[in-house]
Amino acid sequence: MVKAAVLDRLWSRMSERGDFPMLSQSLRTTMAAMNNDDLDFSGLVQVVLSDFALTQKVLRLANSAMYMAFGGNITTVSRALMVLGMDAVGHLVVGLKIVDHFHHSVPRRIDAKLELNRTLLSGCVARKLTERGDLRAGEEAVVCTLMRQIGKLLVVFYLDAEWDQIRRQIEANVDETEACSAVLGVTFDEIGAEAAVRWRLPDMIRSGMGEFDPLATDEPRQVQWLRAITNYSTDVASVLTTPNMPDWQREARIAELAHRYGRALNTDPDVLLEMSVALAREEDGEGVMREIVELRANADAIAREALAPEARIGAGVEDLKALQTGSALGPALALASETVHAGLGFARTVMFVRHSSGMFKARMGFGPNMEAALPSLSFNTAFEPDVFHLAIANSVGIFIENARDPKMVARLPEWFKRSFADTRSFVLLPVIGENQTTVALLYGDWRQADEPRRISQGEMAVLNELARELGRFFSQAPMREMELL
Repeated sequence: MVKAAVLDRLWSRMSERGDFPMLSQSLRTTMAAMNNDDLDFSGLVQVVLSDFALTQKVLRLANSAMYMAFGGNITTVSRALMVLGMDAVGHLVVGLKIVDHFHHSVPRRIDAKLELNRTLLSGCVARKLTERGDLRAGEEAVVCTLMRQIGKLLVVFYLDAEWDQIRRQIEANVDETEACSAVLGVTFDEIGAEAAVRWRLPDMIRSGMGEFDPLATDEPRQVQWLRAITNYSTDVASVLTTPNMPDWQREARIAELAHRYGRALNTDPDVLLEMSVALAREEDGEGVMREIVELRANADAIAREALAPEARIGAGVEDLKALQTGSALGPALALASETVHAGLGFARTVMFVRHSSGMFKARMGFGPNMEAALPSLSFNTAFEPDVFHLAIANSVGIFIENARDPKMVARLPEWFKRSFADTRSFVLLPVIGENQTTVALLYGDWRQADEPRRISQGEMAVLNELARELGRFFSQAPMREMELL
């Protein structure tokens, strides 16, 4: 009970900062998307798209040489998910979200920056150890490594006064676990374990961030492997960041660690030593989290290289064509929605899907506050003299340039006026299934605050092609999947 009370008090104090709850919600959303049995990618796609650097990281990985067999030129996160797998991308998102949160929240104190650098360096070690293996397992190992130190990071960043007391005891040669327990009544590991629970991280990550024991033969092999990577990476990072240590002593300490963990990692100790020392030299050259730093430095160049809208939507059409017959409907809907949203720079995009009840209901959406808005977005197939019913009776897309024109306002349904009162212009794109029936309607808009835009003939043509390609997934979707929509 005492431990629980202390942890609740800590979480309350952390939540006062405002940014910590945002990190918690982001991680919970990511894990929920990874654990979705309905194969609905939209949740995870939303998380990735909310961060430009993260989006580019995922797309670069999907287009790397390792995955060229899948065709290359992957331009959407939805397609990247299909190539890389939900688990791999999910773990990548979790790791980068944690890193990015503390990167932006770092206080000006030198000790806080040191602890963050130590954590980032341990992640580099873990990624280096696993870079030639299975991507999913590798990213899982990186998350375990970061989470092993999350308890200490939370104290350093959010509990300044208590951390000063702990730090003074550590400087007096008190073990850091004992020092933390004496000051807070809990250990860093216990705080980290609580964070993993509250963020709903899977059992494998919670187990993998634990203490490595070479004699624990009753532990599953995967857990032992994760703990070996996590502990080795953490210990190496600690050695590399220890101040005023001679190079010969640093190398000797790493050699000891390499011999201790070599067998569990199925790696020759000399190879481990060479890799770790080489990484140290790289870090001396300011290479900590080189990939992330490079992404930020090149963000403007990446944006300038973005494809024109017509070409981006065309690339999405090709991605849809590449999906095998019988593919799940959910990923196809997410791929089409994201393609249109990103390609045209819409403020909001909504995919309406027709149900057997005779209603068109919002299935997924992109844009600010869309998740909360989705339940209220629906309309009946029974005819009404409005633009939405005109669209579902049409075979091609409709572009409304001025939603504020009095004649158009009279053709807008009340539910639309309540939800999208700030709309400047919008597109309605019907998706036709079997028997020439409209089975879905894709909506995208620009708001009054956005720069005025028009849809060119070329853009509308490729939009219609995308809608035709999407229609075939409805005829292939099994009845159970359709009912779940």
